[in-house]
Amino acid sequence: MFWQSVLSSAPHSPGVYLMLDAKNCVLYVGKAKDLFKRLSSYARFSGSPHSKTGVMLQKTHKVDTILTTTEKEALILEASLIKKHKPKYNIILRDDKSYPYIKVTVQEEWPRVFMTRRKTKDDARYFGPYSSSANMWATLHLISRLFPLRNCKGSQLKKRKRPCLNRQIGKCLAPCTGNTDKEKYLQHVENILMLLEGRNNELLENLKKEMGEAAKNLEYEKAAKLRDQIFAVTRTTEKQVISASHSKDQDVFGFARKDAAITIALLYIRNGLINGSRTFFLADPYGEDRAILSQVLSQLYDRFSQIPGEILLPFAPSDMELHEEHLNEDRGSRVYLKIPRRGDGHKLIEMANTNARQVFADQEKKKNSWENLSDALCKTLHLDRPPARIECLDISNTSGKQAIGSLVCFRAGEPDKGNFRHYKIRTIDTPDDYTMMKEVLQRRLSRGVEEDNLPDLFVVDGGKGQLNVAVSVAGELGVEDRINWIGIAKEREDEGEKLYKPGRKNPIILPGHNPVLLYLMRIRDESHRYGVTFHRKLRNRATLASELDQIPGIGSNKKRQLLRHMGSLKRIKNAQVDELQEVQGIGPELASAVFDYFHKII
Repeated sequence: MFWQSVLSSAPHSPGVYLMLDAKNCVLYVGKAKDLFKRLSSYARFSGSPHSKTGVMLQKTHKVDTILTTTEKEALILEASLIKKHKPKYNIILRDDKSYPYIKVTVQEEWPRVFMTRRKTKDDARYFGPYSSSANMWATLHLISRLFPLRNCKGSQLKKRKRPCLNRQIGKCLAPCTGNTDKEKYLQHVENILMLLEGRNNELLENLKKEMGEAAKNLEYEKAAKLRDQIFAVTRTTEKQVISASHSKDQDVFGFARKDAAITIALLYIRNGLINGSRTFFLADPYGEDRAILSQVLSQLYDRFSQIPGEILLPFAPSDMELHEEHLNEDRGSRVYLKIPRRGDGHKLIEMANTNARQVFADQEKKKNSWENLSDALCKTLHLDRPPARIECLDISNTSGKQAIGSLVCFRAGEPDKGNFRHYKIRTIDTPDDYTMMKEVLQRRLSRGVEEDNLPDLFVVDGGKGQLNVAVSVAGELGVEDRINWIGIAKEREDEGEKLYKPGRKNPIILPGHNPVLLYLMRIRDESHRYGVTFHRKLRNRATLASELDQIPGIGSNKKRQLLRHMGSLKRIKNAQVDELQEVQGIGPELASAVFDYFHKII
């Protein structure tokens, strides 16, 4: 009856359909050339009710449709809605915020280059994503050394009478002073683009030509700088792996399946060189392999992506011609989707497939390693069950002020950052770690009882005193026996770490190289890091607020303008009166007041 009502209003037109559950949450987003035919296939479904499709259809209480004029528009809209709603039964690739990009703001008068985790709809150039942040930072450091650009914030350049420290150390050409050769600056931008695009040979030719001209004109200092740039670029090129006997730009996809799980590998080839890779793990994706690969293409590429001229695929995705047409439009030139069966292209596909299969091998290795460590934890600490979920609490405060509790969570041996939490202490503002710990534990365990997500093992940072507080809170809530407890404390420098268990008089002392001890120390240290980082932010905010708010005439708006223009409190302190006057809303009298205040303090 439900599907009859859905089909009664479904048109024979292209469009997108959204399956919603009883709470109006989107379960699945799909596209169709003919909505009526596609929805009819669901109405006629006769497979197992326990299959993924069967379960999804049982949960579906409503189907919304959005009509489009063409099938290509449906493809674009489908990808947009998937990113927006993140439906349970669609392929959801990890958000690109998890991976860093290098952004070159070519749309600005004086472009900048920096790391970002978000791609916005501007006219800047984005390079990445980089699967290795270390490689990304190495590239940025190389760029700043070879082709320095301004690194001050803001799309509009703020005029300054004297340059900042970056100019003195050779990390900026100081366009803010008005004495920079714009042609030279933009040449640096072009060199950076060539380096990031993998056009290293072209870049080297240009640099060598420029060095020759400088030497010919007896500009030996300039020639020496160009020589150093050539050497650095050459060393970078030598580290890259030659992939084929051509200089094409290609993206190469690999695909592997193991039971219900799928892994996808992506190799980035620029100018015939592999300059990056990326892998995706899909635990239990819905749909056939061709449909899954189609959704991956839809989510990975848009008009802000760096789309190559060729994309090599292990097999044909659904709507292959439609994807090709869409990619042509986004790139502004021809894009070829190819399925190579022989030659260099086939070898690259095999390489990508091997990378995809390696994800399963790495996961299996990690799983075996965790199982061994879990067994060791159970035996060494006498736990009554494997510690699949481990949590640890750290308290940070400054003489009781700005006190916070930082809770970290580890699952199957690895940090589960989605369950990291900060707790601001509400009850006291005096230095009493026991009371603070009690408050945080009461809040965490009470919620754990309500949501049924208590940890298997709770690591307390401290000795017997802290452990007794934790166990007493658990006893008050009736969950003492549902959690294993362990305290970790360093009593004396010569004794190392000691482990305490409830009901045990003497501590457990393990050798410094013991895997169980090293793992517990890793969890404890992560809780310290997480707590100290957040507490430092709170202290900086308090310092910033207290110092600027003390100046008569500086309210929240002017404080915001000062920070936005100058970039930091330190720069505000070191600024001269004429520099402060350049800030919007800061007149001569107020600039003098700010200057006098900080220089009296100093």
